[in-house]
Amino acid sequence: MSQTVKLDIPEFLNIGIACTSAWVGTAKENNVAMIIEDDKLGTDQVTYKELAVKSDQVSNFFTQEIGLKPRDRVLVCLKNSLAYPISFFGVMKGGMIAVPTSTLLSGSEVKYLAEDSQAKAIVLSASMYENLVPYLLNLDNLRTIIIAGIDSTDGLKKPEGIEIFALNQIFNNTSTTPNHYNSRSGEPAYLVYTSGTTGYPKGVLHSHRSLIGRKPATDFWFDFKENDRIMHSGKFNWTYVLGSALMDPLFNGHTVIAYEGSNDASTWINLIKKHSCTIFIGVPTIYRQIIQKTDFTLEDCPSLRYCMSAGEHLSDEMLGLWREKFKQDIYEAIGMSECSYYISHSKNNPIRPGSAGFVQPGHTVKLLDPDTLEEVVDGEEGMICIGEDDPGLFLEYWQLEEETAKSRHVGYFFTGDYAKKDEDGYIWFIGRKDDIINTF
Repeated sequence: MSQTVKLDIPEFLNIGIACTSAWVGTAKENNVAMIIEDDKLGTDQVTYKELAVKSDQVSNFFTQEIGLKPRDRVLVCLKNSLAYPISFFGVMKGGMIAVPTSTLLSGSEVKYLAEDSQAKAIVLSASMYENLVPYLLNLDNLRTIIIAGIDSTDGLKKPEGIEIFALNQIFNNTSTTPNHYNSRSGEPAYLVYTSGTTGYPKGVLHSHRSLIGRKPATDFWFDFKENDRIMHSGKFNWTYVLGSALMDPLFNGHTVIAYEGSNDASTWINLIKKHSCTIFIGVPTIYRQIIQKTDFTLEDCPSLRYCMSAGEHLSDEMLGLWREKFKQDIYEAIGMSECSYYISHSKNNPIRPGSAGFVQPGHTVKLLDPDTLEEVVDGEEGMICIGEDDPGLFLEYWQLEEETAKSRHVGYFFTGDYAKKDEDGYIWFIGRKDDIINTF
């Protein structure tokens, strides 16, 4: 399954710049980059130019005002909000490593990530501050907390040895002059944590070139058209959503709509209709709820033309029912924290129910027998193995040199996932046999 499409990797690349500032001075600079629907705060939005300026301010604050250096780590522990892309991209624009962190984690879990990553700063939502602060005391490296969603830190309890700042104060007081770090494409950009079935969560370190590693998905899973509006049902901290709701759409100049708050089966179609969304990206559970608990059809959201799913397999029954109601397919993909999504269905080939689709051209993937290290024949079970030169492949397991080495053999990363390939090239996913699971 070696692919003939060659990905051109530039010598210098910065994800934060490519997804924000690269649009300044173009016809898209005043286009809306992101809309956030919050069930308590209402609707908020940001243009590409505004996103570029505010992320520059975050970058300048970290580098010029508190003295962070390239490769220092910054935890990003935020609900779905405009603060998320501003902070995530701003950290990387300054050369630091962003560490996306779920808002659902307990205080002790966030403490573990802060300790393991040796983070020097954390950006968190105001609603989390009081509960998290006791767990962030007396850490060796953490010296700064930035709080999103408030205008001032007046009245907040200030922990000893840690400075606290309001993100809105940074927007009011910090220079907007771009001072970007000129990162090489192979330098580290962000660090995600996996929750395996054994042991503690482990960090998966990705480089800026991972943006190029997702180009096959742009070409062979997404179906981008000019000025698409993408509704995503997920939380930004998940690797699947970091790519499909942040980096991929914004790198390509589209508009993303995300939601924060309580929801039910009607939430997503109502939002698609309200914002004239053209693409919907979800998980099978969401599609199942819409089918089983609502009477919506395509007539209720006529702008919708393309649907995508990942995270788990969508049943053939649900796909059939969606086709009946919404007159279109749902295109699935398979990915992992170590390489995002690299196998998918697309408009280029008919969906074969039950299969995972095809290896996206641009990725080199083989099904190998882990005992013989030989490629298996069509119809036989083999481990999915990804070429080590794939730009989307992670750099290393954070501070786990031995475990990183154990995952790589004969020029391939051994995923721990098993599959079969039929005579037409469709991949039939079997399952995992180790602890490479989801984003923590």
